[in-house]
Amino acid sequence: MESFSTVIRTASHEQHVEAETSTFMSDLLGGRLGVDAYARYTEQLWFVYQALEAGAERLASDPVAGPFIRPELFRQAALEHDLAHLRGPGWRGGLSALPATRAYADRVRECAEQWPAGYIAHHYTRYLGDLSGGQIIRDKAERTWGFERKGDGVRFYVFDGIDNPAAFKRGYRELLDAVRADDLEKQRIVAECKKAFALNSGVFTALGEEFRLSA
Repeated sequence: MESFSTVIRTASHEQHVEAETSTFMSDLLGGRLGVDAYARYTEQLWFVYQALEAGAERLASDPVAGPFIRPELFRQAALEHDLAHLRGPGWRGGLSALPATRAYADRVRECAEQWPAGYIAHHYTRYLGDLSGGQIIRDKAERTWGFERKGDGVRFYVFDGIDNPAAFKRGYRELLDAVRADDLEKQRIVAECKKAFALNSGVFTALGEEFRLSA
């Protein structure tokens, strides 16, 4: 029988690829967009992580979501460092969420407050994605816009508290396999993972419309 972590990874694979190959991400990673597009994307991430991490302290004692709350994963402070570098000290004043970002953050917040098992789905899609594919974005950003290696502007992608990402991801998948949920609840978690990818793709679509390259 397949492990739950494998079921989740397989079920969301297609949407994962779709998100990675979105027009916006392809243009960004292909160096066809300016640093302003990268900064705008970083702003949108701030809203999502603010929603993810605002409820983390309360969820730390939850029997289902609690084991996943790991402070070494937290990204909000790193995002704020990056935004100060990208937008200047007054970055908060110019911060605005796209409607698609607001919908994403609202759903994360709703799960954090009302459905800890659903929160796990968002936790998994974001943090494990950042630990993996996020490193490609960091490398491209450093080379395209000249950020210092693992420095200001790309701190979001640097997990200082995780010495061995491969071992950490293995441990994370073991947590997924041991999640306290029956089969029906696990199916709901998988469905929420797919929803998380769809919400993320919605943000990419909106950013793609904002930073459309002339044909």
